[in-house]
Amino acid sequence: MSQPNTTEKETPTQFDIHPLIKERWSPRSFSEKAISEKEVKTLLEAGRWAPSSSNMQPWNIIWGIKGTQTYDRIFSCLHEFNQGWAGNAQVLWACAFRKDMPTQDKENFHALHDLGLFMSNVYTQAQSMGIAVHQMAGIDFNKAQKEFNFPDNYHVATAAAFGYYGGDPAILDEDLKKEELKKERSRKSQDEFAFNGNFQK
Repeated sequence: MSQPNTTEKETPTQFDIHPLIKERWSPRSFSEKAISEKEVKTLLEAGRWAPSSSNMQPWNIIWGIKGTQTYDRIFSCLHEFNQGWAGNAQVLWACAFRKDMPTQDKENFHALHDLGLFMSNVYTQAQSMGIAVHQMAGIDFNKAQKEFNFPDNYHVATAAAFGYYGGDPAILDEDLKKEELKKERSRKSQDEFAFNGNFQK
């Protein structure tokens, strides 16, 4: 029996958008095809050129390729739910940001936003390479901070799993398998979050 094709999803956009954005989605099953160090560094290079407030570039990434000690260390910091599926990813990242200004006299309120811009660049680059990315809030940031020797003025915000599209959904438990096989993606409509005037509930 042939494996269901989960690479392509239906994205019912209200306006035409770039295919790299339209076709991107976040699987929990990945192909067994390896990701090389050169490919990891290509993704990091894309993130490197993201905009940031005052060009402070507050992002910091710990990365590990499957089969290495760093990969296992990142995996050990994931919440149990994410450990249930993320082990089939070919690369794991722990994504952190510096919380304060270089002068250390006040907080950098834009740092988390800038990390998001970094990852947005990474997502677009990854999609162009046929690589899927699934970000996770479920990382024990206190454990990760200690594990990777981050100072107190840094915060480990998220983790990310990488792998080529085309994984087998059968490796997932039934609830996650159902999500993986769902054909159509969904988002809030624009009129729920964008207002040409005052905020509306």
